[in-house]
Amino acid sequence: MTTDRFPVFIDRLLSHEGGFTDDRRDPGNWTGGKVGVGLLKGTKFGIAANTYPTLDIKNLTRGQAVAIYRRDFWERARCDRLPPAVAFQLLDGAVNSGIAQASRWLQRAAGVADDGMIGPTSLAAMKVTDPNDLVFRFNADRIEFMTRLKNWPVHGAGWMRRIAHNLRFAALDN
Repeated sequence: MTTDRFPVFIDRLLSHEGGFTDDRRDPGNWTGGKVGVGLLKGTKFGIAANTYPTLDIKNLTRGQAVAIYRRDFWERARCDRLPPAVAFQLLDGAVNSGIAQASRWLQRAAGVADDGMIGPTSLAAMKVTDPNDLVFRFNADRIEFMTRLKNWPVHGAGWMRRIAHNLRFAALDN
């Protein structure tokens, strides 16, 4: 029987995410996903108005955020089917860059077609690939992707600190 690692991993993930913010310059804080488009509802625990436009972000509880992360990220990305070191990396990447993008990084790391959906072929390839290799390749692709983003000059250092922490977690999970 496998142990549910989600409670440990969500505590790690939430250590990267802040409290409530409604910075007008952040497109994620707007329900329309662009600065000035829709309502300025903000972000809390990493749950953003652009992704959850009908949610009362300001009054979101930690418990509600955890339930959203389990349902919409952990379960949808199939993290529970992966080795622990890989599962946390996928969860964090999915939260930070979207499930499809993070899944593509992991699929490339496993040497399968990168369609953005972790299915039977991807899972089979990941079972026969060393988890450490998956973690290294996943994060290499993640870093390369991030350096090409237009907001790299503003957020790049923070993103790299986040990935450095995640690599330390991978060593613990290995």
